[in-house]
Amino acid sequence: MAIRDAPFGVPASLSDRARFLRQALSARLPSASDSTVGYLFLLPAIALFAVFLAFPIVYTLYLSFFRFQGVGGETLFWINTDLFSYRLVSIAQLEFVGLQNYTAMFTDTLFHQALFNTVFILVVQVPLMVALALLFAVALDASFVRLRGFFRTALALPVSANLVAYSTVFLLMMQDAGLVNYLLTSVGLPAVPWLTSEFWSRMTIVGAVTWRWTGYNMIILLAGLQNIPQQLYEAAEIDGADRVEKFRYVTVPQLRPVLLFVFVTSTIGTFKLFSEPVIINGGGAPLESTITIVQYIYQTAFIDFRLGYASALTYVLIGVVSVLSMVQLRVGGEGDA
Repeated sequence: MAIRDAPFGVPASLSDRARFLRQALSARLPSASDSTVGYLFLLPAIALFAVFLAFPIVYTLYLSFFRFQGVGGETLFWINTDLFSYRLVSIAQLEFVGLQNYTAMFTDTLFHQALFNTVFILVVQVPLMVALALLFAVALDASFVRLRGFFRTALALPVSANLVAYSTVFLLMMQDAGLVNYLLTSVGLPAVPWLTSEFWSRMTIVGAVTWRWTGYNMIILLAGLQNIPQQLYEAAEIDGADRVEKFRYVTVPQLRPVLLFVFVTSTIGTFKLFSEPVIINGGGAPLESTITIVQYIYQTAFIDFRLGYASALTYVLIGVVSVLSMVQLRVGGEGDA
């Protein structure tokens, strides 16, 4: 007869062996109420975050205080056993320069130009895009508009366009003999030097970015409009408010959190512009009038191989974007409870 209840005995059957082994293993594992179980499940995500996000962030800050002199190869330590062998080498050859990479920005005219171009695009493009997105959202939220689904899809479709593809299309359209100048001259207007003038080359980037992201922000604002209670509009009508007054005193205040989200994300996106200025600059636009801060960081890091200076530029960019975002959150969130 098989011994089934003696945990210290040797079970006679294979099923008993498996049962006692399972019970012993369950006793060793932490219970479901143990807080360490959650950390065990989070461990893969934490490891991926540490390797691919936390380490690059910290190493970039570390690198900003050094001058890059070449790829590393110096052995830091070497483990050699009968089972395996591992040699850890340095990532790069670095020379400590302290705050020199940061102070060099004060005399870097190309950095100043890149920052000016980025701020110019931000000041012109973001308000224009948000205004158009809000206008389209209000229009498509009206009950009397037909084919609203079609217009929503058509306006939101540009966001799915490939960055390089749509930038190239804009580049071709803005040539001296391109489609836009052809239409302008057809109605008696003068041709515009979209790619040769410093001002108009920036406006070309503004137009391209506005075309791509207006529909995306329109969808966000439209969702916010549809969450506004209709009772507020009815109460405003009883008080004698017209459409403009309802928009000013009902729609805009109720839409403030959504507008704040759109402004903050659009600001961050503008400071990250890269593909559009690279394509438009490659098509003949002056580099000084179209280079953005991210494009300048890329050129500094991967073309000039000044990785330390590029790292310092990266952290300055993070600081600028953080300050602007906090200002927007502070100003835009004043009326929140």
